[in-house]
Amino acid sequence: MEPVTITKNGRDRLVLVSAEEYGRLTRRDRRAIRAEDLTAEQVALIARAEVPPEYAYLDAEVADWRP
Repeated sequence: MEPVTITKNGRDRLVLVSAEEYGRLTRRDRRAIRAEDLTAEQVALIARAEVPPEYAYLDAEVADWRP
């Protein structure tokens, strides 16, 4: 079954998908964990992670961010 897009005034408003597809999408939701719950190995992996060059433009999005 293909998704069905419902529009209003020419703009997409809703998309109907099968229950199976909805289930697949919701299983992929991200889960949040507390930083305190990370293992030392996980923290080390994060520290070594590098952003691929094609996403370097995103640095500008957080250039002025301050905690």
